[in-house]
Amino acid sequence: MPFCLPMEIAELYQRFLASQGVFTDTRKPLPRGLFFALQGPNFNADSFAETALELGAIAAVVSKKKAFSSRVKEFIAVDDPLITLQQLANYHRRQLSTQIIALTGSNGKTTTKELMAAVLSSHFKTTATIGNLNNHIGVPLTLLAIPPDAEIAIIEMGANHLGEIANLSAIVEPDLGYITNFGKAHLEGFGGTDGVIKGKSELYRYLKKNQKKAFINGDDAKQMELSQNLLKSSFGTDSSCAFQVQYESHPDELIVKTAEGNLSSPLHGSYNLPNIAAAYALGKHFQVPFKKIKSAIEAYQAVNNRSQCIENEGTVIILDAYNANPSSMKAALDSFYEQFTEDRVVILGDMLELGEYKEKEHQELANYIKQKEHEKVVIIGEVFSSLQISIPNLEKHTSTSAFLSRINPAEFKGKNILIKGSRRLAMERIVKKIT
Repeated sequence: MPFCLPMEIAELYQRFLASQGVFTDTRKPLPRGLFFALQGPNFNADSFAETALELGAIAAVVSKKKAFSSRVKEFIAVDDPLITLQQLANYHRRQLSTQIIALTGSNGKTTTKELMAAVLSSHFKTTATIGNLNNHIGVPLTLLAIPPDAEIAIIEMGANHLGEIANLSAIVEPDLGYITNFGKAHLEGFGGTDGVIKGKSELYRYLKKNQKKAFINGDDAKQMELSQNLLKSSFGTDSSCAFQVQYESHPDELIVKTAEGNLSSPLHGSYNLPNIAAAYALGKHFQVPFKKIKSAIEAYQAVNNRSQCIENEGTVIILDAYNANPSSMKAALDSFYEQFTEDRVVILGDMLELGEYKEKEHQELANYIKQKEHEKVVIIGEVFSSLQISIPNLEKHTSTSAFLSRINPAEFKGKNILIKGSRRLAMERIVKKIT
């Protein structure tokens, strides 16, 4: 929905400009910050408004539902602090001359965002979403953190239900948009794969309505189909793409071949090749010199449990435990089997937010693993553990802690190990135990 900009928002914006920024958590106070008392099903931050002021906030945006008897000038009462935060972010966005790129998709959003930011920041003053602040709260906070002199901003937009990307697009008002892919993520909220496609492509509908440009992976048939009537620029292996590339996947590097030379990346997993190519294409769109693009991509290292390759005394661990869904799990497995042909150990955790599809998707993945050869397979989580799976050398554990309580590091010495599962299982703890 379009955001109205009432006079109250313009006045609030002046308070924002006089502040050091906005914050929503008194456990992480911002001196001279503007505090927003957000509401939720299980919390009401109005109770912390006075604390925020005591910690140095210049003002607190609170709900009209709660009466504040003192310090009236420092309390700004509104109908809904969250909507006000979103409106303020949109107002700030409209004051900027910054080119804004919106990024969404089922898998690879954060890695692609970081690669794009590395490339663009080599030539422009660039800002990007920090961490995973990509929802209805994180996106406004990210927008409000964009400095006036930023030339380019990359905003990651996440969603787990229909309408969310449309709403975020209305807040962000991007100049360009890119969808990494359509996969089996958040099936519970989207109501199935068709819902995922419909929800993510809300970004395309915004771009079309506002005559903005889309970046498209020309090798993705669904993206090409849905973007037929858009202003667009594509990259891919086909000669019809504006930025043509070729891909090579090797055990110790990924290579994207371009007309100007090769881009070599230490990232693991062939599924990262389009992510690298997208960063290259975006850099070319903004006329970043190829030498800078090459240096930025080749220097980028994976962090935060995303496609990390960890080697320790002959043991190789592929850690991809930031998140998991059926699409990303299958891609990680395919890449792992391609890279390693022996001494393979697979440690997989439950995939969350699948709703009624959870048993079916976990079973299909188990059936796929069964066809492969392994030294050992470990499955972790209540869903995986409930399945009837017949795989040689299989271990089942209901939780990561349960697995850690019986693990023998010697069993994994010298093996090639894939660790992947949903964030809630905190499977990165396994690495320390093994090494």
